[in-house]
Amino acid sequence: MPQTTPYAGKFSPNPYTTTSGSPHPYSNSSGSPHPYSSSSNSSGSPHPHHYTPGPVETVYGGLCYHDNSLVSGSLEALIQHLVPTVDYFPDRSYIFTFLLSSRLFLHPYELMSRVCYMCLEQHRTMDPQIDRRRIREIAPKIVQLLTEWTETFPYDFRDERMMRSIKDLTHRLALGDELSRRAMQRVTQRLLRKLTTLGQYEESLVAAGNAPVEKLTAQKAKQQAARREDVMSMCSDPFVLAQQLTHIEMERLSYIGPEEFVYAFALKGPQDNRKLFFNKRRASNLEAYVDWFNRLSYLVATEICTPVKKKQRARILEFFIDVARECFNIGNFNSLMAIITGMNMSPVSRLKKTWSKVDTAKFDILEHQMDPTSNFYNYRTALRGATQRCLTAQTSREKIVIPFFSLFIKDIYFLNEGCVSRLPNGQVNFEKFWELAKQVSEFLSWRLSACPFERERKTLQYLLSTPVFSDDELQLASYESEGPENNIERDTRRSLRSSLYRA
Repeated sequence: MPQTTPYAGKFSPNPYTTTSGSPHPYSNSSGSPHPYSSSSNSSGSPHPHHYTPGPVETVYGGLCYHDNSLVSGSLEALIQHLVPTVDYFPDRSYIFTFLLSSRLFLHPYELMSRVCYMCLEQHRTMDPQIDRRRIREIAPKIVQLLTEWTETFPYDFRDERMMRSIKDLTHRLALGDELSRRAMQRVTQRLLRKLTTLGQYEESLVAAGNAPVEKLTAQKAKQQAARREDVMSMCSDPFVLAQQLTHIEMERLSYIGPEEFVYAFALKGPQDNRKLFFNKRRASNLEAYVDWFNRLSYLVATEICTPVKKKQRARILEFFIDVARECFNIGNFNSLMAIITGMNMSPVSRLKKTWSKVDTAKFDILEHQMDPTSNFYNYRTALRGATQRCLTAQTSREKIVIPFFSLFIKDIYFLNEGCVSRLPNGQVNFEKFWELAKQVSEFLSWRLSACPFERERKTLQYLLSTPVFSDDELQLASYESEGPENNIERDTRRSLRSSLYRA
């Protein structure tokens, strides 16, 4: 599904742009937001390099700037800063950052109502001709702002009140500017198409989760292992399987809304009305993506533990090591980590006789790349390399960057937990939200890439729907493959046999 990025991954902490060259309302006549940025000091010293001024902090209309960067402000001033005028339009980075973070303080519908009021009602006169002229002048800017909003945060418009606001605005703009009315109609049509596509995807997730699945018990799997299809019978080429995994990853990434990163951590109170708004979603695409990671890990472990013969288990182990290596080369770090996680699960790692038949040198290299020590230093280095490759890519394949998603979520979580959203004086801590938006924006730029690989329908279907073992079933399958080594393991196997075979 085509997506748009807020500002091509570039971040400007100074959100000033004007479409006519006029200064922002809070700037001086030159357009600079700070009149104190002269290179000489106030005494007119001819040797300014002998004097090092401290950081400049200024306040304009409820917004606080530190060295020319917006760092905090009252919620009302920040909303006003979002509203375009005839001579001013906010920078795209500011639009994205504020729309992303504002939902911590007010519902998107509340924000929409206030923006509409400030755009159309605040300066309304009693003269219809003056009002029409003013609407005609401001209409293109309103359309531009709503285009940004609907393209980047389409889920906000699942609220019927938001859609009514869009329709009302379209009607109001028609009174002053026919071109803008048509433009708003196109915006609405694109939005409806996007919401339809998103809804269909979420329904498919729900349907897949509710579909009856054949019970795959360890006993049944062992009995049928000789004739059961396994992953290598579906796809024997590790490069092709890595490509199919990348298809799944990129499709699921493409449906995650940027607002989900805010809702996932910020809405904790059971009485929070905004959480009720979020729960109206039929599925959380962020959670569905995390579920996919878990499924892939369990699929890997199931495929390894199922075969009766040690030689076949070793072949599948080596196959998945090669798949993981190809995922690394592609830039698919999420599948890479899911495969490593599956192979490190206890039922797999205890298969010492199987591992003895495998050349583990390649696996050791992959584990080193994803080593969690020093805050995943090796992985973060590899991710930076993949990101740089993406920026200079000559082919669509080189543009693929799929981060280890659980760590990405963890980074955002600690950013949210480590910084207050409001300062002691009650102002919004916008420095925090610049950083949050920077991280989410980078994710959105990765999400834009199209998967260049040919789809293998049967392989994709197998990866998404073949049954996998539960924890207990994995443990029992492991014991059936290589017997218990001590009394504790023998007792565990006996208990698992009793419970699972009886079931």
